[in-house]
Amino acid sequence: MYDLSTTAGERRIAAASTRPRFAPSLLPVLLVAVSTAACLATGLSAQQRGLDLPPSGENQKSTVIQHIGPVQVRIDYSSPDVTGPQGQDRRGQIWGQLVPHGLTNLGFGNGNPGPWRAGANENTVFTVSHDVLVQGQALPAGTYGLHMITAEDGDWTVIFSSNSTSWGSFFYDPSEDVLRVPAKAEQAPYREWLTYEFIDRQPSEATVALHWEELRVPFTISVPNRTELYLTGIREDLRDSPGFSWQNWVAAAQFALSQSTALDEALQWAEAAISAPFVGQANFTTLSTKAQVLQALERQNEAQEAWNVALNHPTAGPVQVHTYARQQQAAGNVDEAIRVFKLNHQRHGEAWPVHVGLARAYSAEGDYGKALEHAKAAHQQAPDAVNKGNLETIIGILEEGRDFNPTN
Repeated sequence: MYDLSTTAGERRIAAASTRPRFAPSLLPVLLVAVSTAACLATGLSAQQRGLDLPPSGENQKSTVIQHIGPVQVRIDYSSPDVTGPQGQDRRGQIWGQLVPHGLTNLGFGNGNPGPWRAGANENTVFTVSHDVLVQGQALPAGTYGLHMITAEDGDWTVIFSSNSTSWGSFFYDPSEDVLRVPAKAEQAPYREWLTYEFIDRQPSEATVALHWEELRVPFTISVPNRTELYLTGIREDLRDSPGFSWQNWVAAAQFALSQSTALDEALQWAEAAISAPFVGQANFTTLSTKAQVLQALERQNEAQEAWNVALNHPTAGPVQVHTYARQQQAAGNVDEAIRVFKLNHQRHGEAWPVHVGLARAYSAEGDYGKALEHAKAAHQQAPDAVNKGNLETIIGILEEGRDFNPTN
Protein backbone atom coordinates (compact mmCIF):
# COMPACT_ATOMS: atom_id res chain seq x y z
CA MET A 1 0.00 0.00 0.00
CA TYR A 2 1.03 3.58 -0.58
CA ASP A 3 0.87 4.24 3.15
CA LEU A 4 3.58 1.70 3.93
CA SER A 5 1.00 0.00 6.16
CA THR A 6 1.72 -3.58 7.09
CA THR A 7 -1.98 -4.42 7.27
CA ALA A 8 -5.16 -2.84 6.03
CA GLY A 9 -6.00 -2.14 9.67
CA GLU A 10 -3.46 0.65 9.98
CA ARG A 11 -5.98 3.18 8.75
CA ARG A 12 -8.34 2.15 11.52
CA ILE A 13 -5.49 2.38 14.00
CA ALA A 14 -4.68 5.86 12.74
CA ALA A 15 -8.28 6.99 13.03
CA ALA A 16 -8.47 5.69 16.57
CA SER A 17 -5.02 6.82 17.67
CA THR A 18 -6.34 9.72 19.73
CA ARG A 19 -8.81 7.56 21.70
CA PRO A 20 -7.83 5.71 24.93
CA ARG A 21 -7.49 2.01 24.27
CA PHE A 22 -9.17 -0.20 26.94
CA ALA A 23 -9.85 -3.88 27.05
CA PRO A 24 -13.68 -4.43 26.99
CA SER A 25 -13.57 -6.52 30.18
CA LEU A 26 -11.99 -3.66 32.08
CA LEU A 27 -14.38 -0.96 30.88
CA PRO A 28 -16.90 -1.11 33.83
CA VAL A 29 -14.07 -1.00 36.36
CA LEU A 30 -12.49 1.93 34.61
CA LEU A 31 -15.82 3.80 34.45
CA VAL A 32 -16.24 3.38 38.20
CA ALA A 33 -12.68 4.55 38.81
CA VAL A 34 -13.19 7.61 36.66
CA SER A 35 -16.49 8.40 38.36
CA THR A 36 -14.89 8.12 41.80
CA ALA A 37 -11.95 10.27 40.78
CA ALA A 38 -14.32 12.92 39.43
CA CYS A 39 -15.86 13.28 42.87
CA LEU A 40 -12.43 13.97 44.37
CA ALA A 41 -10.97 16.32 41.79
CA THR A 42 -12.07 19.36 39.86
CA GLY A 43 -11.59 17.60 36.55
CA LEU A 44 -9.52 15.28 34.43
CA SER A 45 -7.17 16.09 31.63
CA ALA A 46 -8.80 15.74 28.24
CA GLN A 47 -5.69 14.00 26.97
CA GLN A 48 -4.27 10.77 28.38
CA ARG A 49 -1.00 9.10 27.54
CA GLY A 50 -1.42 5.96 25.44
CA LEU A 51 0.18 2.61 26.12
CA ASP A 52 3.77 1.96 25.20
CA LEU A 53 3.31 -0.55 22.39
CA PRO A 54 5.49 -1.68 19.48
CA PRO A 55 5.42 0.68 16.49
CA SER A 56 2.81 0.01 13.85
CA GLY A 57 4.14 -2.49 11.33
CA GLU A 58 7.36 -2.80 13.38
CA ASN A 59 8.62 0.27 11.52
CA GLN A 60 11.15 1.31 14.12
CA LYS A 61 11.40 4.95 15.09
CA SER A 62 14.69 6.62 14.20
CA THR A 63 16.29 10.01 14.71
CA VAL A 64 19.23 11.71 13.02
CA ILE A 65 20.75 14.95 14.33
CA GLN A 66 23.37 17.13 12.66
CA HIS A 67 24.89 20.42 13.74
CA ILE A 68 25.85 23.03 11.16
CA GLY A 69 27.84 25.48 13.23
CA PRO A 70 25.47 26.55 16.02
CA VAL A 71 22.41 25.27 14.13
CA GLN A 72 20.87 21.92 15.03
CA VAL A 73 18.94 19.93 12.41
CA ARG A 74 16.89 16.95 13.56
CA ILE A 75 14.77 14.45 11.62
CA ASP A 76 12.47 12.03 13.46
CA TYR A 77 10.98 9.29 11.31
CA SER A 78 9.70 5.73 11.26
CA SER A 79 11.84 3.40 9.18
CA PRO A 80 10.23 0.67 7.01
CA ASP A 81 12.23 -2.05 5.31
CA VAL A 82 12.11 -3.42 1.80
CA THR A 83 11.19 -6.90 3.03
CA GLY A 84 7.45 -7.05 3.78
CA PRO A 85 5.97 -7.96 7.18
CA GLN A 86 5.34 -11.55 6.06
CA GLY A 87 8.84 -11.84 4.59
CA GLN A 88 7.86 -11.00 1.02
CA ASP A 89 10.62 -9.53 -1.15
CA ARG A 90 9.47 -6.09 -2.30
CA ARG A 91 12.67 -5.11 -4.04
CA GLY A 92 11.82 -3.35 -7.29
CA GLN A 93 8.28 -2.71 -6.03
CA ILE A 94 8.90 0.28 -3.77
CA TRP A 95 8.97 3.30 -6.07
CA GLY A 96 5.88 3.77 -8.19
CA GLN A 97 4.03 0.91 -6.46
CA LEU A 98 4.27 0.78 -2.67
CA VAL A 99 5.07 4.49 -2.89
CA PRO A 100 3.14 5.75 -5.94
CA HIS A 101 4.33 8.75 -7.86
CA GLY A 102 2.64 12.13 -7.63
CA LEU A 103 -0.25 13.01 -5.34
CA THR A 104 -2.53 10.12 -4.38
CA ASN A 105 -5.95 9.81 -2.76
CA LEU A 106 -5.14 7.87 0.39
CA GLY A 107 -8.72 6.75 1.01
CA PHE A 108 -8.78 8.17 4.51
CA GLY A 109 -8.43 11.50 6.28
CA ASN A 110 -9.51 14.66 4.52
CA GLY A 111 -10.03 12.89 1.20
CA ASN A 112 -7.65 15.15 -0.71
CA PRO A 113 -4.82 13.76 -2.82
CA GLY A 114 -1.67 13.79 -0.73
CA PRO A 115 2.07 13.31 -1.02
CA TRP A 116 4.14 10.56 0.57
CA ARG A 117 4.92 10.99 4.27
CA ALA A 118 8.64 10.38 3.56
CA GLY A 119 8.76 7.47 5.99
CA ALA A 120 6.22 5.29 7.77
CA ASN A 121 3.53 5.75 10.44
CA GLU A 122 3.28 9.25 11.96
CA ASN A 123 4.56 12.41 10.29
CA THR A 124 8.21 12.46 9.49
CA VAL A 125 9.26 15.51 11.51
CA PHE A 126 11.96 17.98 10.50
CA THR A 127 13.18 20.41 13.20
CA VAL A 128 15.69 23.19 12.79
CA SER A 129 16.86 25.48 15.61
CA HIS A 130 17.58 28.59 13.50
CA ASP A 131 16.52 30.07 10.18
CA VAL A 132 18.23 28.25 7.31
CA LEU A 133 18.17 27.84 3.55
CA VAL A 134 16.98 24.55 2.08
CA GLN A 135 18.04 24.09 -1.52
CA GLY A 136 18.75 27.83 -1.45
CA GLN A 137 15.26 28.81 -0.23
CA ALA A 138 14.46 30.29 3.19
CA LEU A 139 13.00 28.08 5.94
CA PRO A 140 12.34 29.69 9.33
CA ALA A 141 13.39 27.97 12.55
CA GLY A 142 10.71 25.53 13.66
CA THR A 143 9.26 22.04 13.51
CA TYR A 144 7.69 20.76 10.30
CA GLY A 145 5.93 17.75 8.87
CA LEU A 146 8.18 16.45 6.09
CA HIS A 147 6.47 15.12 2.95
CA MET A 148 7.68 14.30 -0.55
CA ILE A 149 6.08 14.16 -3.97
CA THR A 150 7.86 11.41 -5.86
CA ALA A 151 8.26 11.36 -9.63
CA GLU A 152 9.28 8.67 -12.08
CA ASP A 153 11.68 11.04 -13.84
CA GLY A 154 13.49 11.74 -10.56
CA ASP A 155 12.32 15.33 -10.20
CA TRP A 156 10.93 15.15 -6.67
CA THR A 157 9.44 17.85 -4.44
CA VAL A 158 10.27 18.11 -0.74
CA ILE A 159 7.53 19.72 1.36
CA PHE A 160 7.84 21.34 4.80
CA SER A 161 4.40 21.63 6.38
CA SER A 162 3.46 23.63 9.47
CA ASN A 163 1.45 20.56 10.55
CA SER A 164 3.91 18.18 12.20
CA THR A 165 1.55 16.21 14.45
CA SER A 166 -0.74 14.29 12.08
CA TRP A 167 -0.61 10.61 11.24
CA GLY A 168 1.20 10.23 7.95
CA SER A 169 -0.18 12.28 5.06
CA PHE A 170 -3.84 11.41 5.58
CA PHE A 171 -4.65 14.96 6.65
CA TYR A 172 -2.12 16.77 4.47
CA ASP A 173 -3.32 20.25 3.52
CA PRO A 174 -1.32 22.23 0.93
CA SER A 175 -2.41 25.48 2.59
CA GLU A 176 -0.16 24.49 5.50
CA ASP A 177 2.94 24.30 3.29
CA VAL A 178 5.70 26.58 4.55
CA LEU A 179 8.17 25.63 1.84
CA ARG A 180 8.44 23.42 -1.23
CA VAL A 181 11.82 22.74 -2.82
CA PRO A 182 12.93 20.56 -5.73
CA ALA A 183 15.21 17.57 -5.17
CA LYS A 184 16.71 15.11 -7.61
CA ALA A 185 16.40 11.39 -6.89
CA GLU A 186 19.47 9.36 -7.84
CA GLN A 187 20.55 5.75 -7.98
CA ALA A 188 22.37 4.53 -4.89
CA PRO A 189 23.61 1.26 -3.36
CA TYR A 190 20.91 -0.98 -1.96
CA ARG A 191 19.57 -0.01 1.47
CA GLU A 192 17.14 -2.38 3.23
CA TRP A 193 15.89 0.14 5.79
CA LEU A 194 14.68 3.61 4.94
CA THR A 195 17.30 5.94 6.39
CA TYR A 196 18.02 9.64 6.61
CA GLU A 197 21.71 10.42 6.75
CA PHE A 198 23.95 13.43 6.28
CA ILE A 199 26.12 12.53 3.32
CA ASP A 200 28.12 15.77 3.16
CA ARG A 201 29.04 18.16 5.96
CA GLN A 202 30.74 21.52 5.51
CA PRO A 203 31.20 24.38 8.02
CA SER A 204 28.18 26.30 6.69
CA GLU A 205 26.05 23.60 5.05
CA ALA A 206 25.17 19.94 5.11
CA THR A 207 23.41 17.64 2.68
CA VAL A 208 20.90 15.14 4.05
CA ALA A 209 19.52 12.29 1.97
CA LEU A 210 16.59 9.95 2.24
CA HIS A 211 18.00 6.57 1.21
CA TRP A 212 15.86 3.48 0.62
CA GLU A 213 16.10 0.46 -1.64
CA GLU A 214 18.23 1.65 -4.58
CA LEU A 215 17.27 5.32 -4.53
CA ARG A 216 18.64 8.34 -2.72
CA VAL A 217 17.10 11.82 -2.52
CA PRO A 218 19.50 14.48 -1.23
CA PHE A 219 18.75 18.08 -0.31
CA THR A 220 21.07 20.72 1.15
CA ILE A 221 20.61 22.82 4.28
CA SER A 222 22.71 25.99 4.40
CA VAL A 223 23.54 28.46 7.16
CA PRO A 224 24.78 31.56 5.30
CA ASN A 225 24.98 33.64 8.49
CA ARG A 226 26.94 31.08 10.50
CA THR A 227 29.54 33.58 11.75
CA GLU A 228 26.90 36.08 12.84
CA LEU A 229 25.04 33.35 14.71
CA TYR A 230 28.21 32.50 16.58
CA LEU A 231 28.78 36.17 17.37
CA THR A 232 25.22 36.53 18.62
CA GLY A 233 25.76 33.57 20.91
CA ILE A 234 29.08 34.97 22.11
CA ARG A 235 27.50 38.31 22.96
CA GLU A 236 24.78 36.58 24.97
CA ASP A 237 27.23 34.28 26.74
CA LEU A 238 29.53 37.13 27.78
CA ARG A 239 26.60 38.74 29.60
CA ASP A 240 26.17 35.56 31.65
CA SER A 241 28.54 33.42 33.73
CA PRO A 242 31.07 32.89 30.88
CA GLY A 243 31.73 36.64 31.08
CA PHE A 244 33.37 36.17 34.48
CA SER A 245 36.41 34.52 32.89
CA TRP A 246 39.11 36.50 31.09
CA GLN A 247 39.80 33.40 28.99
CA ASN A 248 36.33 33.68 27.43
CA TRP A 249 36.86 37.34 26.53
CA VAL A 250 40.11 36.30 24.82
CA ALA A 251 38.32 33.45 23.01
CA ALA A 252 35.65 35.88 21.79
CA ALA A 253 38.25 38.30 20.45
CA GLN A 254 40.23 35.50 18.81
CA PHE A 255 37.09 34.17 17.09
CA ALA A 256 36.37 37.62 15.61
CA LEU A 257 40.01 37.80 14.50
CA SER A 258 39.82 34.40 12.84
CA GLN A 259 36.77 35.52 10.86
CA SER A 260 38.08 39.05 10.16
CA THR A 261 34.82 40.51 11.42
CA ALA A 262 33.51 42.70 14.28
CA LEU A 263 37.07 43.88 14.92
CA ASP A 264 36.05 47.02 16.84
CA GLU A 265 34.00 44.80 19.12
CA ALA A 266 36.91 42.35 19.33
CA LEU A 267 39.10 45.18 20.62
CA GLN A 268 36.56 45.86 23.38
CA TRP A 269 36.60 42.18 24.28
CA ALA A 270 40.41 42.17 24.35
CA GLU A 271 40.42 45.23 26.62
CA ALA A 272 37.91 43.53 28.92
CA ALA A 273 40.16 40.48 29.14
CA ILE A 274 42.93 42.77 30.38
CA SER A 275 41.16 45.22 32.65
CA ALA A 276 37.46 44.46 33.26
CA PRO A 277 36.66 44.76 36.99
CA PHE A 278 36.87 41.43 38.86
CA VAL A 279 37.62 39.66 35.57
CA GLY A 280 40.48 41.21 33.61
CA GLN A 281 44.05 40.03 33.93
CA ALA A 282 47.10 41.48 32.26
CA ASN A 283 49.23 38.62 30.98
CA PHE A 284 50.95 37.67 27.74
CA THR A 285 47.81 36.03 26.33
CA THR A 286 45.50 38.99 26.96
CA LEU A 287 48.05 41.61 26.00
CA SER A 288 49.09 39.83 22.80
CA THR A 289 45.43 39.37 21.83
CA LYS A 290 44.94 43.12 22.04
CA ALA A 291 48.06 43.62 19.91
CA GLN A 292 46.74 41.21 17.27
CA VAL A 293 43.40 43.01 17.08
CA LEU A 294 45.13 46.37 16.68
CA GLN A 295 47.19 44.88 13.85
CA ALA A 296 44.04 43.64 12.16
CA LEU A 297 42.57 47.14 12.50
CA GLU A 298 45.75 48.45 10.80
CA ARG A 299 46.60 50.62 13.81
CA GLN A 300 50.24 49.67 13.48
CA ASN A 301 51.86 52.09 15.95
CA GLU A 302 49.44 51.08 18.69
CA ALA A 303 49.87 47.44 17.77
CA GLN A 304 53.66 47.64 18.06
CA GLU A 305 53.39 49.36 21.43
CA ALA A 306 50.98 46.65 22.61
CA TRP A 307 53.36 43.93 21.42
CA ASN A 308 56.24 45.50 23.32
CA VAL A 309 54.17 45.50 26.50
CA ALA A 310 53.21 41.85 25.94
CA LEU A 311 56.73 40.65 25.11
CA ASN A 312 58.22 42.35 28.16
CA HIS A 313 55.52 41.22 30.56
CA PRO A 314 56.68 38.80 33.30
CA THR A 315 54.25 36.17 32.00
CA ALA A 316 55.87 36.12 28.54
CA GLY A 317 57.89 32.90 28.48
CA PRO A 318 60.79 32.07 26.15
CA VAL A 319 58.65 29.91 23.86
CA GLN A 320 56.01 32.64 23.49
CA VAL A 321 58.61 35.30 22.68
CA HIS A 322 60.37 32.96 20.23
CA THR A 323 57.06 32.16 18.51
CA TYR A 324 56.31 35.85 17.97
CA ALA A 325 59.79 36.38 16.49
CA ARG A 326 59.33 33.41 14.14
CA GLN A 327 55.99 34.83 12.99
CA GLN A 328 57.68 38.14 12.21
CA GLN A 329 60.44 36.35 10.33
CA ALA A 330 57.90 34.37 8.29
CA ALA A 331 56.08 37.61 7.48
CA GLY A 332 59.31 39.14 6.13
CA ASN A 333 59.85 41.50 9.08
CA VAL A 334 63.44 40.35 9.53
CA ASP A 335 64.66 43.31 11.58
CA GLU A 336 61.82 42.93 14.08
CA ALA A 337 62.46 39.19 14.27
CA ILE A 338 66.18 39.73 15.01
CA ARG A 339 65.35 42.32 17.66
CA VAL A 340 62.97 39.95 19.44
CA PHE A 341 65.27 36.91 19.19
CA LYS A 342 67.91 38.98 20.99
CA LEU A 343 65.35 40.34 23.46
CA ASN A 344 64.49 36.73 24.32
CA HIS A 345 68.15 36.14 25.19
CA GLN A 346 68.23 39.22 27.41
CA ARG A 347 65.10 38.15 29.25
CA HIS A 348 65.50 34.38 29.45
CA GLY A 349 69.22 33.65 29.14
CA GLU A 350 69.98 30.02 28.39
CA ALA A 351 66.39 28.73 28.33
CA TRP A 352 65.14 26.64 25.41
CA PRO A 353 64.65 27.77 22.59
CA VAL A 354 66.66 31.01 23.06
CA HIS A 355 69.76 29.64 21.29
CA VAL A 356 67.66 28.54 18.32
CA GLY A 357 66.44 32.11 17.95
CA LEU A 358 69.95 33.52 18.23
CA ALA A 359 71.17 31.09 15.56
CA ARG A 360 68.41 32.41 13.29
CA ALA A 361 69.20 36.03 14.13
CA TYR A 362 72.95 35.78 13.48
CA SER A 363 72.43 33.69 10.37
CA ALA A 364 70.09 36.37 9.01
CA GLU A 365 72.79 38.98 9.72
CA GLY A 366 75.39 36.88 7.89
CA ASP A 367 77.44 36.06 11.01
CA TYR A 368 77.56 32.32 10.42
CA GLY A 369 80.23 31.72 13.07
CA LYS A 370 78.04 33.03 15.90
CA ALA A 371 75.01 31.36 14.36
CA LEU A 372 76.87 28.02 14.37
CA GLU A 373 77.88 28.50 18.00
CA HIS A 374 74.29 29.02 19.08
CA ALA A 375 72.99 26.21 16.86
CA LYS A 376 75.36 23.78 18.59
CA ALA A 377 74.28 25.06 22.02
CA ALA A 378 70.64 24.59 21.00
CA HIS A 379 71.41 21.06 19.80
CA GLN A 380 72.66 20.18 23.30
CA GLN A 381 69.37 21.47 24.78
CA ALA A 382 66.98 20.00 22.22
CA PRO A 383 64.10 18.31 24.09
CA ASP A 384 63.32 15.64 21.48
CA ALA A 385 64.61 13.78 18.44
CA VAL A 386 62.72 15.97 15.96
CA ASN A 387 64.36 19.18 17.18
CA LYS A 388 67.77 17.48 17.34
CA GLY A 389 67.40 16.31 13.76
CA ASN A 390 66.39 19.78 12.53
CA LEU A 391 69.31 21.38 14.34
CA GLU A 392 71.74 18.86 12.84
CA THR A 393 70.57 19.97 9.41
CA ILE A 394 70.97 23.63 10.41
CA ILE A 395 74.49 22.99 11.74
CA GLY A 396 75.49 21.33 8.46
CA ILE A 397 74.27 24.35 6.45
CA LEU A 398 76.05 26.84 8.69
CA GLU A 399 79.29 24.85 8.50
CA GLU A 400 79.11 25.39 4.74
CA GLY A 401 78.86 29.15 5.35
CA ARG A 402 75.26 29.51 4.22
CA ASP A 403 72.18 31.14 5.71
CA PHE A 404 69.87 28.35 6.81
CA ASN A 405 66.73 30.47 6.75
CA PRO A 406 66.96 32.79 3.73
CA THR A 407 63.27 32.37 2.83
CA ASN A 408 61.93 32.43 6.38
